[in-house]
Amino acid sequence: MFRISAILVILFFLYSCKSQQNTKKEVQIAFIADAHLQDIFAKFEDSNYQGIPNPVTGEFANIRTMNSQLHSTRIFNENYFAFLQALNDIVKRGIKQVVLPGDFSDDGQPVHVRGLRKILNDYTQKYGISFYVTTGNHDVVRPFSQDAVKTDFLGKDGKEQIISSSSDNFNKNKTELEPIITADIKNWGYQETIHEMHDFGFFPKKSDIYWETPFSNYKYDNYNFEEAQKESVLEKRTYLIKNTNLYLPDASYLVEPIKGIWLLAIDANAYVPSEKLSGKPNDPHDFSGANTGYNNVLIYKNHLLNWVKKVSAEAKQKGKILIAFSHYPMVDFNDDASPELKQLFGANKMQLQRVPNEEVAEQFADAGIQIHFGGHMHINDTGVRTSAKGNTLFNIQTPSLAAYMPAYKILTIHSNSELEVETIIVGKIDKFNSLFPFYEEEYAHLEKIKSTNIWNKEILKAKDYAAFTNWHLKELVRLRFLPEDFPADFLKSIEKLSGKDLLEKNKNAEEVGKDLKENSLALSDFETWTGFDMIFDFFRLKSADELAFSEIGNKRLKQYELICRQLKKSNDPKLILWAAIFWKTMNGDPSDHFNIDLKNNRIHNLSVK
Repeated sequence: MFRISAILVILFFLYSCKSQQNTKKEVQIAFIADAHLQDIFAKFEDSNYQGIPNPVTGEFANIRTMNSQLHSTRIFNENYFAFLQALNDIVKRGIKQVVLPGDFSDDGQPVHVRGLRKILNDYTQKYGISFYVTTGNHDVVRPFSQDAVKTDFLGKDGKEQIISSSSDNFNKNKTELEPIITADIKNWGYQETIHEMHDFGFFPKKSDIYWETPFSNYKYDNYNFEEAQKESVLEKRTYLIKNTNLYLPDASYLVEPIKGIWLLAIDANAYVPSEKLSGKPNDPHDFSGANTGYNNVLIYKNHLLNWVKKVSAEAKQKGKILIAFSHYPMVDFNDDASPELKQLFGANKMQLQRVPNEEVAEQFADAGIQIHFGGHMHINDTGVRTSAKGNTLFNIQTPSLAAYMPAYKILTIHSNSELEVETIIVGKIDKFNSLFPFYEEEYAHLEKIKSTNIWNKEILKAKDYAAFTNWHLKELVRLRFLPEDFPADFLKSIEKLSGKDLLEKNKNAEEVGKDLKENSLALSDFETWTGFDMIFDFFRLKSADELAFSEIGNKRLKQYELICRQLKKSNDPKLILWAAIFWKTMNGDPSDHFNIDLKNNRIHNLSVK
């Protein structure tokens, strides 16, 4: 009897252990890129200006005009509410690690960086969330602090309001309202921004298992917090700029917040020195902005590649799971359509100057990076590259909450080789339309002064935030992308044609008819939309990838596939290029919900079609 009881106890113990292993929650990390937070309710520390009162609620706010939003690749105002909604969703899911891969602020202004810090501190204190941040080109516009101005704030009676850090930043003869002068609107440099965001990865914390920079000289096995603190000061984290005697800060760091998980934050802001330097210390005008990304990293910040190699080798040797993140993409984000885009639109259009060279993916894959989360482009995309040496890099582009389609990513780590990535749309948010009364006043003013090319007021009928971002993109295409990026002759040849007209660009009617029949489509199906609709849907696919499928609809996608096949057989070289671009944009790697098998370097789509 005793022996039976003992056996039962042992079996129960073994079953309990196995059960605990099976129910053990995997590590989850949320990624929110390009939040571009503008604290619309903040107060300036050196000015009594409060903004303007909401015509409905009376609440004061400092917001940008709708006109400025619809000419920008990002929303300036409503994304404030979207950011809070995303954080609340993360709280509900019980996720405790959140990464912000750059452009966390509007433009690195003190008032907005302070506002973000307060929000992150609040969620840390209330919910125990740890935030890990890296810099983007909008967080540290130049490596050193500089005066700045925004001429497009919304002011009294729907007019534009200038807010500047200096009275020398604007044309005094072209102001409708008295300008507001405040130091809170300047662009901070590294020193100020990193100090304000001190608690979010940039410096070591006692709770970290491990923390280092590219410049620290201690080892993992003899790590201690006090030494890490000494090595973390910004003065010890600088690199020499090529062909100069100037040193710039580098805010990169490696942290182990959870046992076995290494987060590698790469500061890929690479500032190019001017041909003629001022000779002044810490002059922001001695450098260009950093929006090019990794193409300049390989030239000016080669120390990062050597550090990444070291970290990757140690992670492998110690059995750590290495997750890299930075602001910029490491892989072509145009579904490999960049060559055709350059031919059709030109090398300096369609943001093609931001596409990383193939050498970038090759170098970082061989340096040991397998998983990298990027931002910068405000798009949902996955890019995969395998180097000549057989090393594979998965680059995951995280969408922006300030653009179509607003979303963030969740990484679930199942094991050392199996990862799951899910994209969470933030389409319904509280107060998304609470600023609309402001825009009503702006629109009335624009009508009164007979403004040319005024924005479409239908955007104020958006039913939710997702619909609002859809309208934002549509107006952005109409007001900016078409006039700035599209060759006039090509636009004329496609914009106002019906789908039927485009289909018949292939003069072989028999071939077209056969394709229609095989796909159970009728020619009349193509008469309900125009070339503009196709262009707009191209930008929806380019921005949101698989997230746009349900909005476009399977039937229309099927029609576009047929159009692309037939345009490729036309006699128009530009339409042939357009068909190739559109086809590739429709058929990229999985980007919504997918598994990554690091052992076999495979990606598996988990999205329900």
